[in-house]
Amino acid sequence: MKRQKSEKAVAREVKVGRDIGRCQEIGRGLQPANTALIRPRCYTASMSTLYIVATPIGNLSDASGRSIEVLGAVDGILAEDTRRTRKLLDRYDLRTSLTSLHGHNETSRIPRVVTRLDAGESLALVSDAGTPLLSDPGERLVRAVLDAGHTVTPVPGPSAILSALMGAGFATVPFIFHGFVPRKGKPRQVMLEQIASAPETSVVFESPERVATLLRALVAVVADDRQVVVAREMTKIHEEFFRGTMAEAARYYAENKARGEVTVVVSPRSPASGMAEGRESVDEVAARALARALVDEGLNLSRAAREVSSRLGIAKNAAYEIVHSLEGDSEEELG
Repeated sequence: MKRQKSEKAVAREVKVGRDIGRCQEIGRGLQPANTALIRPRCYTASMSTLYIVATPIGNLSDASGRSIEVLGAVDGILAEDTRRTRKLLDRYDLRTSLTSLHGHNETSRIPRVVTRLDAGESLALVSDAGTPLLSDPGERLVRAVLDAGHTVTPVPGPSAILSALMGAGFATVPFIFHGFVPRKGKPRQVMLEQIASAPETSVVFESPERVATLLRALVAVVADDRQVVVAREMTKIHEEFFRGTMAEAARYYAENKARGEVTVVVSPRSPASGMAEGRESVDEVAARALARALVDEGLNLSRAAREVSSRLGIAKNAAYEIVHSLEGDSEEELG
């Protein structure tokens, strides 16, 4: 007596047949544009797998052969911006269905995604551009998928972080990526202080409308000779790498509005300008007294730090640390 196939086995056969058809479509889509670079093969996406797929940061030709194969073979794509992802799919003549998944709806999408994976489907997660999860939605989704017992597979590729680091000319190991710079308040001050004191290269994302403001804020807390690279529109026609000191960059972008996607790379703090070295010759009692008086007069912390640095002739980052230590003193007094 012939044994009946299980529902899962039938689903797998149907999926494989569907994937073979998709592979044929992908092969047609890749020709003639990338025939010499990408040799299409029949790619079968694994069942119950979430693929994390890196996509181009500007130049669509940067898409890898494997990323296109996966995006064509999965049952659906979760996209931060379906309109931008559709442009990539159209370039390679892919017809995979798109579902939006962004910072505002990620939590509500998770149950449906897990249900689809439970049913044996394969899905891909992509961001607007570059490598997903790095300052993009998806962390909660990946955690939920793993907790549900499913497979998460990375498909590496373009990254604005690594591209900017490659072109900056600073030490690449180690480096620290901070994500987007907070707009205001203590989180912003803490990040600026971390960048100022960092012994490694620092990388941040910033909106083009706020680049000039960020550079002015950094000028107040770093050494005068601290080097910075502002990478703009990478891999696109108008790609630009501005290189210079922090003060030079602040002046340039005060007069020239930044446009497009921006990544800022700050060189490591030199040992000679470190906070510890900057404070060795400082009369810290006098510096703290001056800082307290300035803050009591109504100056904000950044302005007070500049005044302490100017009047006492100490390193800007050392003055910044002294002024911000007053916050801790105030909290202790209240406690």
